[in-house]
Amino acid sequence: MPCPAVSQERGCRSKKRRSENPAANYANDANGAQTKFFDAPRSRPWRNSWLDFWHIMLLNEGGFSMTYRFLVSMCCLAAVIAIVWLPGSSLGQAPAKTWTPPHTPDGQPEIQGTWSFATITPLERPADLAGKEFFTEKEAAEYEKDVVLRNNKDRRDGSAEADVGRAYNDFWWDSGTKVVKTRRTSLVIDPPDGRIPPLTPAARERQAERAAQNRGHEFDGPENRPLPERCLVMQGSGPPILPTAYNNNTQIVQGPGYVAILVEMGHETRVIPLDDRPHLPKDVRLWKGDSRGHWEGDTLVVETTNFTNKSAFRGTSENMRLIERFRRMDANTLLYQFTVEDPATFAKPWTVEIPVPKSEGRIFEYACHEGNYGMFGALAGARAEEKKKSSK
Repeated sequence: MPCPAVSQERGCRSKKRRSENPAANYANDANGAQTKFFDAPRSRPWRNSWLDFWHIMLLNEGGFSMTYRFLVSMCCLAAVIAIVWLPGSSLGQAPAKTWTPPHTPDGQPEIQGTWSFATITPLERPADLAGKEFFTEKEAAEYEKDVVLRNNKDRRDGSAEADVGRAYNDFWWDSGTKVVKTRRTSLVIDPPDGRIPPLTPAARERQAERAAQNRGHEFDGPENRPLPERCLVMQGSGPPILPTAYNNNTQIVQGPGYVAILVEMGHETRVIPLDDRPHLPKDVRLWKGDSRGHWEGDTLVVETTNFTNKSAFRGTSENMRLIERFRRMDANTLLYQFTVEDPATFAKPWTVEIPVPKSEGRIFEYACHEGNYGMFGALAGARAEEKKKSSK
């Protein structure tokens, strides 16, 4: 029985199963071409949906085998395409480019450039963050906002003493506004608690003796004042290098057999030989120690010894052994680490890690002596106090 005209476009909906006459299994389409059709129950009108399509396939087993194989192949292809283009799928992404550290013309891994040590990540982990090694992204943002507000020197809240303590307004400070890119809660990474190990009994006794010797003589002369106040060895200028209140840029320059490190704070330059020359004799002591460097793969390792007790770093003895490591993490980040080894001062060695971003800023000369009115004022004030007491 021929299909009605309307059914010739949608497929014939006869109540009968496939006709035993092969010719009856075909109908003319709108263009007069013969098209094979399959019967479906009259109660389910053809909706050209996937459900009806599979229903028809199952009812017409004669054409099912070939069609089934075709559909399985198409579904597999669609699944592969979906996986390849799935967001976040490694298959749908171009292979990650491996960053290759550049090298200088003489073959050294290149760590040259100007780098900023400015960060608000504290050296030691605060007590309220005990047990927490890393910030989440949200926690880091909240911490940064809180610290920047707390450190704002333009605030006028608090007592008169607090206001005087913020005498330098915020324009002059440049200690950073961000935590380190690893989001660690402290710069100290070892011990794992983020705290500097306790002093040994001998170190505590040594510090007490030093303080007692200067007590009552703090303003006798410039020799009694701290080295940074005398513009001799500045805070954070190293070794080791640490973030400070301002002038946090450091420039590294490489040449055949040498690396030079210029620290903006105090415009101090350390020239480090990379050959196998030994350290200076033990009886030769320097305020900034004696540095020797060598390469371990892409990492510059610098060992500094021969310190003097006049420039003790956090109370260290003159026998401190300092190991610094400089390595490029990527094109815009230098990973700086240092380890302090001094059994005479600390219960065990400790290590600091600072991911240092590249700085687009310039290195400025730090003119300390020329503007050191504080030294003159402190000593002049002490003389005035002495004169006042003697006149009574």
